[in-house]
Amino acid sequence: MTTAAPELLTVPEVMTRLKFGRSKVYDLIRSKRLASITEGRSRRIPASALQNYIDTRLEEAA
Repeated sequence: MTTAAPELLTVPEVMTRLKFGRSKVYDLIRSKRLASITEGRSRRIPASALQNYIDTRLEEAA
């Protein structure tokens, strides 16, 4: 049985999905509101972290 690897998104992919600019995405990462991982010079955002951010924002808005 194999476990599917989590989908990892680039900053430009997150920018497209959220319709945010680059600096806004990095602000979210810096403020720990959006989790990410860095390997060397590559930064990746797990799709689950993006969904958690969206879910949290929806709960705050309700």
